[in-house]
Parts: sequence; structure tokens; C-alpha cells
Amino acid sequence: MKKILNAYLIVVVTLFSAQSVIAGDEISPMTVDGAKTVTTEEAKKLFDDGVLFIDVRKDKDWNAGRVADAIQLNIKTTLSEETMSAEMKKADPAVVYCNGERCLRSSNAAKKAVSWGFTNIYYYRDGFPAWKNAGYPVE
Repeated sequence: MKKILNAYLIVVVTLFSAQSVIAGDEISPMTVDGAKTVTTEEAKKLFDDGVLFIDVRKDKDWNAGRVADAIQLNIKTTLSEETMSAEMKKADPAVVYCNGERCLRSSNAAKKAVSWGFTNIYYYRDGFPAWKNAGYPVE
């Protein structure tokens, strides 16, 4: 019985370890069809032009800091065609961001926005960490 339990524990630990490695190795795509990928400098220019920034991160990350004046539409709880439409028109520009290249939320949100007919979506792949490291406005 002890051998079976030990074997079971080894299998469980191995599966969790493999899942962690796989999840941690996910890299967001460089581009999203229908959206324009922007660098940190390009995102700042859009910010200076008054373009809406949409933070699609979870509440804990949002509460820890965000691009100044951004709105939060958490991809898992509040992002929808209706919530985006309440904030902007389908042709208005918007920058979608999350926690950088190891965060898939912004690419997934940009894909959704494009599929809903939003035509001026900017995908900020480098996200909040790069924005903050550049010394740009945060709150």
C-alpha cells in the first residue's frame, strides 16, 4: 500500500511540475490579427493623444498599480462586447494591455475585441511592467 501511495504522489507531483513548466513557458504572440502591436514608446504616444487604455488583468494586479487613467475590464470577469461598447465606439482607438509577454490576457482580449467589430485596437504586448519600468504615468 505504501508503494502505491508513493507512486501516486510521484505521479501527482510530476504532473503539477510539468503543468507549471508548460504554463510558465507560454509566450504571448507577437501580433494579433486585426490589431496593431505597439511598443512602449508607441503606447506612450497614444496615451499622450488621449487614447483609452484597457487593463484586462485580474483585480489583484489592477489594485497593485496600472497605467494612469486606464479602465479595467478583467478578461475573465467583465470584458464583453457590451462593456467595451459602454466605454467606446467600435471605431475608437484603444490600447489593450496586461502583464507583458508571459501574460496572454491582452492578446486574447485584442482577439475578442476585433471579433466583436472593434476596428482600432492596439495590442500592447509588453504591458504594464514595461510601462512602469519606462517611468510613465501610473496610479
